[in-house]
Amino acid sequence: QVQLVESGGGLVQPGGSLRLSCAASISIFRIYAMGWYRQAPGKQRELVASINSDGSTNYVDSVKGRFTISRDNAKKTVYLQMNSLKPEDTAVYYCNRVGGVTMNWGQGTQVTVSS
Repeated sequence: QVQLVESGGGLVQPGGSLRLSCAASISIFRIYAMGWYRQAPGKQRELVASINSDGSTNYVDSVKGRFTISRDNAKKTVYLQMNSLKPEDTAVYYCNRVGGVTMNWGQGTQVTVSS
């Protein structure tokens, strides 16, 4: 069974940084476009960053210039470097495929930005 395990969240002050990791237990990880999604309380889950198999990336406007998505195919892991964090970035962050059949969602990792 395919598993996605997110980690790296925590409590950080506004302006701080966090690096999220997502490990995938799938043999063909390298051909998948992957993304980081987030869900804030009372809101729908949204895709905030994605990375294609060729390494090209896309970001939602609200995180452009602050977040960077990357991947290590050998480790079957996708990362999200988050800088200049704002209180509105507070959410549970998940990773999953983009543009294909969604894999089972992991437990996510909580990011809380607060002073």
